Amino acid sequence: MAENLKQILAQKEQPWREVEIRHLNQTELARRWRMSPRTLERWRWLKQGPVFIKVGGKVVYSLADVEAYERKRRAETHTSILGAWPGEAP
Repeated sequence: MAENLKQILAQKEQPWREVEIRHLNQTELARRWRMSPRTLERWRWLKQGPVFIKVGGKVVYSLADVEAYERKRRAETHTSILGAWPGEAP
């Protein structure tokens, strides 16, 4: 019981440690999707692709945003090829 209390107090003292946000740079995302980093640059210029963040001249992509984009593209691709998901309106 005392050990749990110590853990709770330690978390309150350092709230920034509770959430770890992972980001990918352009090269890491290009490698993940097996594409050229220049494609990601073009997508940004065309305002396509996943949401990106520019910090101090560096472009990064939140892993959560990348995964959301992947889910969205999967659903769009599935619908365009096979029609609506079962139970969805066309």
